[in-house]
Amino acid sequence: MQGSGFQSEDPKDCGPAAVRAQLHTILSSPDFIVPARLRAFLTFVVEECLAGRGDRIKAYSIATHVFGRDDDFDVLNDPVVRIEAGRLRRALERYYLLSGRHDPIIIDIPKGSYAPRIERREDGPIAASAPELKGPPDLQPPPEMQKAQIWKRGLGAAVLAIGIVLISAVVIARMMDDGTQEVSDPEVTLAVAPLSNLSGPEGVSLAAGISDELLSQLARFKEIRVIARPTIAAGREPDKKTFEASYLLEGSIRVAGVRLRVAARLLESRTAKVAWSQVYERDLRESGAFEVESDIAAKVAAAVAQPYGVIFSPVSSAAAIRLPDNADAYLCVLRFYQYRKVLNREEHATTRECLEKTISSSPGYSTGWAMLAYLYLDEDRFGLNRRPNGASGVVRAREASERAVMLDPANVRALQALMTVLFFSRRPEEALKIGEQALALNPNDTELLAEFGSRIAQTGDWQRGARMMEDALARNPAQAGYYTGLVAQAYYMMGDDKRAVEWIRRADLQKFSIYHFVAALIFARAGLSEEARVSVSQFLKMRPRFFDDFRGELAMRNFNARDRAVLIEGARSAGFPVNPVSN
Repeated sequence: MQGSGFQSEDPKDCGPAAVRAQLHTILSSPDFIVPARLRAFLTFVVEECLAGRGDRIKAYSIATHVFGRDDDFDVLNDPVVRIEAGRLRRALERYYLLSGRHDPIIIDIPKGSYAPRIERREDGPIAASAPELKGPPDLQPPPEMQKAQIWKRGLGAAVLAIGIVLISAVVIARMMDDGTQEVSDPEVTLAVAPLSNLSGPEGVSLAAGISDELLSQLARFKEIRVIARPTIAAGREPDKKTFEASYLLEGSIRVAGVRLRVAARLLESRTAKVAWSQVYERDLRESGAFEVESDIAAKVAAAVAQPYGVIFSPVSSAAAIRLPDNADAYLCVLRFYQYRKVLNREEHATTRECLEKTISSSPGYSTGWAMLAYLYLDEDRFGLNRRPNGASGVVRAREASERAVMLDPANVRALQALMTVLFFSRRPEEALKIGEQALALNPNDTELLAEFGSRIAQTGDWQRGARMMEDALARNPAQAGYYTGLVAQAYYMMGDDKRAVEWIRRADLQKFSIYHFVAALIFARAGLSEEARVSVSQFLKMRPRFFDDFRGELAMRNFNARDRAVLIEGARSAGFPVNPVSN
């Protein structure tokens, strides 16, 4: 192409019509899950580029034309464009990783610039300017911008609570040239190579199918950033970013008659040390090719990317091998999962402080807000480190979880947090709807499956909830012990004392107060009086005021009338100081 490069209207070329057609394809794709303001962002910068104004695309113009900021917009101290540009880059990467992987035209926003880069997949970049065609559409601030003031108020509250946000923002801003560099979210980056086919022609389609399915499954876990590492053609250099990943996932397949063997391994990218490996075998007569591909990809993705999996296990050797550049934030994520396993006061305080620092430096980090929502909620539901002043833990948890979903509506961890906060805000119907949406986004996320199952159980469907939690624990043995205790409670509520005792003895949560309450009920009804007595004593030491408002505690957990009666009678029989209350 010569000059501007927008002379041809052939859809196979990159003329304006083809670029606009590609833009429409991206915006209408179910894999481009972003709020309206990011759609407006992308449309604005592409149209500006097509209109020959690519060199004028700056933070100021985007803020005023797209985000509805006033003419006195402060580029240095308002990070909105930087944050949203980072989200848009990741959304475009995800789109081209999934449904856009074969699109002929690639549109992205390179780091260090807000002007889009547009190129044919087989050619190099197209010039960033174009002949004057028509001005960009009249983009009005999208409806979501009405939430901007809420966002700003929320950030202001975080500044007051943390005390270092404004200083961090100013320091970072002064390091940037017109705001074109972004503060990256604390994500671990995973490069995924296509599976090697070690068989003949019979393995070609299976290798390609499992590789594609694996990318789709991994992209659903928002704690990691997935990069597709393509097969490198002769004479071409791979994209530099494929060498900057924290980890590399690779593998191979072999087909021998009706037997399929898939070997997968996770490597620490800088040292090439193997952090995890697994072999999966299937009889191709037992299932169709699609089912085999989906099943194997789901198992690999869950083992590697889910909470308590290889990358995010607090005690995993892989976690210590390679830290991303934002090591403090990554360790904070690991600390959150460690806290979820022990649920004690000390870990709660340390993890809350760590997460508050993380979101102060990365205010656009959806997962960080989601995790923080849990820490705030636990102040009230578990009585951990309540703050004497300001809004209650539940209120701050609601704000944090809503912020997380607003930042990334497709983030399963954000939806999980909002579901849990709504549930403990006595809005169980809304909570379960959110849970269904999250599970549809990633049915292989065992942390979500267990949490959702626990909420279903507490609304009275103990059998279904226990089944979901047991499924999650079977698929991820490293899952938090919290859910093991909830399975025990489910069997207690179903009247199966034998299984209740078996499950409560599997849970090791000595520093978690509610564990001792549930254990006391189970041991007492099973006739284990000494164990019940010890559990009652331990719980009352940890939560001496719990029975001052026993009715309120049960109401917060949304137990129905029948279950409230069971729990009240069980607590009384175990020896707790239960005041006479009605069902």
